[in-house]
Amino acid sequence: MGLPHATISRPTRAGSRWWVYFALVAVVLVSLYPLYWSIVVSTADSTAVARGTPMLIPGENLWDNVVSVFEKVEFGAALRNSFVVGAVVAFANVVLSSLAGFAFARLRFRGRGPLFLVVLSTTMVPAQLGVVPLFMLVVALGWYGDLRSVIVPGLMNAFSVFWMRQACEESVPQELVDAARVDGCSLWRVYWHVALPGLRPQLGVLAMLSFMVSWNDFFWPLIVLDPQNSPTVQVVVSQLAGGYFTDYSLMITGATLGVLPMIALFAVLARRLVNGIMSGAPRGR
Repeated sequence: MGLPHATISRPTRAGSRWWVYFALVAVVLVSLYPLYWSIVVSTADSTAVARGTPMLIPGENLWDNVVSVFEKVEFGAALRNSFVVGAVVAFANVVLSSLAGFAFARLRFRGRGPLFLVVLSTTMVPAQLGVVPLFMLVVALGWYGDLRSVIVPGLMNAFSVFWMRQACEESVPQELVDAARVDGCSLWRVYWHVALPGLRPQLGVLAMLSFMVSWNDFFWPLIVLDPQNSPTVQVVVSQLAGGYFTDYSLMITGATLGVLPMIALFAVLARRLVNGIMSGAPRGR
């Protein structure tokens, strides 16, 4: 007589992974606490920050702090300038970097490999080393205090080219490009009708990343822009910390107002951002 088969109970996937969800929730709460604290401080007066215990309950001075931010600095103009700079830089990075990435990934020309290594090598040069010559160039062109001094240097960068090259190799098959060329398509039509449709998720990620980097940039706009006439958001927030007395609730209110557009943008495009990143991830065979 054969022995009866023993039934082994296995824990369900959800039951065995409860600690993963617990850890994720804990990380989310810890990550959101600074933002929540900033919002709470934005609703209080300047004495609330100096208290020994951190605030957890919102106050009643939010509207007064917001009005004071717009009265003390050119915050409305700064929001407009940051949006213009971010939008132009994001659009230029999408167009120029996708063209360069498509050329490096799917076009055959002499010196393609060494030229791409030269582009990548620029990422190893600290940005601070180029500040002085770039500032001299901006002054020579008469762009000091103009938004062009912030927009033009950010129109394209090595990371964007590398990102789009990898995206083209993953999403644009060489056979499809060769077939389009055999059918008589020009390079521009191959790029427009063959490459771009397959690169939409990665282009969306690149546009969002470029916009965020441009929006959060502080060092270069502080050097080349006039804080009184053409500031950006990060520059005017730093002005709230100046003077003999620093109103921390006012400064944190400005910082919170400056980060809200990024939160709204991420909330709207979060699904596309994740899909774009996952579309470039390695797939199992």
